[in-house]
Amino acid sequence: MGEALQPSQGPRPESVEGPAADMKRRTLTKHRARARAAAPPTGPPRGSAKANLHHCVYVVLLASDVGRLRKVRAANPDRSVEKPCVYVGMTGLTPEERFANHQAGVKDAWVVRRYGVRLLPELYAHLNPMPFEAAAQMEKDLAEDLRRAGYTVTGGH
Repeated sequence: MGEALQPSQGPRPESVEGPAADMKRRTLTKHRARARAAAPPTGPPRGSAKANLHHCVYVVLLASDVGRLRKVRAANPDRSVEKPCVYVGMTGLTPEERFANHQAGVKDAWVVRRYGVRLLPELYAHLNPMPFEAAAQMEKDLAEDLRRAGYTVTGGH
């Protein structure tokens, strides 16, 4: 995998546009550096450095009806009605597999099973994959960043 990008340097992927271009990479960079520093001198436990980078964050577009729920409105007091409702999560699977599980009712979030429309890879693809610890923190940070940008956000705990 090459050198890690510092938060203030290096090009962003050309496919990243709009709100995703403003997302912070602070968590991913920090956690990747910690994972490298904590790795045993003989190498990663599963044979390669990429073995630890299999967790992903993902964003699901939700039907606009979700914005009518009292619990969702209370969690997003500064939401913009022009921006979509989204669910932010993390997984050890691919985002596509995880979304299919939500839809099938396997370890699902009720809001995704009931209101999930599709994945929004333009908001998360540039962040994946990453170690578990980074994914857990990135899920929270991504939800916070989207909420701050006016999106109605569920999940992201």
